[in-house]
Amino acid sequence: MRASFRSLTAREQAAFIGRYLFMGLCSLVALFPIVWVIMSSFKTNAEILSSGIGLPSSLNPDGYIAALTISPILKYFANSVVITVITTVLNVLFLAMAAYVFARSRFRGKNLLYFILSLSLVVPTTALLQPVYSVVNTMGLYDTKMGLILVYTAINMPMSLLILRGTFQSIPRALEEAAYLDGAGFLRTFFQIMLPCAKGGLTSAAVLTFLNSWNEFTFALMLTNGQDARTLPLSLSYFTAQFSFNYTAMFAAVTIAVIPSIVVFAVFQEQVVSSLTAGSVKG
Repeated sequence: MRASFRSLTAREQAAFIGRYLFMGLCSLVALFPIVWVIMSSFKTNAEILSSGIGLPSSLNPDGYIAALTISPILKYFANSVVITVITTVLNVLFLAMAAYVFARSRFRGKNLLYFILSLSLVVPTTALLQPVYSVVNTMGLYDTKMGLILVYTAINMPMSLLILRGTFQSIPRALEEAAYLDGAGFLRTFFQIMLPCAKGGLTSAAVLTFLNSWNEFTFALMLTNGQDARTLPLSLSYFTAQFSFNYTAMFAAVTIAVIPSIVVFAVFQEQVVSSLTAGSVKG
């Protein structure tokens, strides 16, 4: 690395250093708010008010204890886990089937149907609020976890369909033909051959669905009223007044809300990036 850097011209060395400085600056801008919130959750109120960017004197867990005491965050955390996990499973399972059909089958109106399903990518969320509320309320699913699960599964449909269709299109048809020659039927070929080959796209769709569902706020605000189906992001806004000037507890509650999404993306980021790149090339 050192030898190759020295072999560059002065202009190339300057460009090389500039790229790394730019990437470092972007990383700092992206990570600073997260690190600051986590760091502040271990401070006392006096430390936060005296020095907002200073390090905590000790890893004090009082903020997390206060957050769990002031509000039933664990209940809302459990609600978010249930809603998000079920949404992710349903979305990936059903959209994988649909994407496989769009990628491999030929039928009249396929392109038109795919265009209609993908069109919701460009429809603003505000245009969906009233229709979604009317449908959910008519079905008797207002203020229920099932109502949020169905809505989250639907709003994540276009992105998952786009990713999974491109993934299945990138898989060689020879694998399916070999499976059919060996006597495998359509369902067996799909579940035992195609799904394992599409694990990158499945992971990508699952992660994006998980993140969108976990952090979703607007529909959760509109479709819930009580505490039984309230999700964690929504509960943070309700309990801001209860945290009052207890900034330590507030930062602790925010940390509890954002850590799962950070962990999920950090673990599966390579699969997400590689799948999106492959899908954009082949699809």
